[in-house]
Amino acid sequence: QVQLVESGGGLVQAGGSLRLSCAAAGRTFSNYAMGWFRQAPGKEREFVAAISCPGGNRFYADSVKGRFTLSRDNFKNTVYLEMNSLKPKDTAVYYCAARGVPFATATMAQYDDWGQGTQVTVSS
Repeated sequence: QVQLVESGGGLVQAGGSLRLSCAAAGRTFSNYAMGWFRQAPGKEREFVAAISCPGGNRFYADSVKGRFTLSRDNFKNTVYLEMNSLKPKDTAVYYCAARGVPFATATMAQYDDWGQGTQVTVSS
């Protein structure tokens, strides 16, 4: 099991930027694929982005492609989600997730460990 702690959320105006971080502890981070998901009020949790380990393969939901960038630092046991050109519809709680195999996936059920989430609010 790996423990995940997200940070970096907050309130930002439309068009602004935020960088979310997810710090991992517990096992060999570089063996884990990592993902970000989000859940808006009244909606189901949805895939945002994922990155394989050690980090050569990453992919994004169509809704964030070109605006969000996912990266990982295996020495710091941290993944980062750089979010630019934010829109009000990006408002959600953002969750970091870890998968105990190297291959990333957009399927929520295939992730083993989850963080508590960090709130992102984008005002219009």
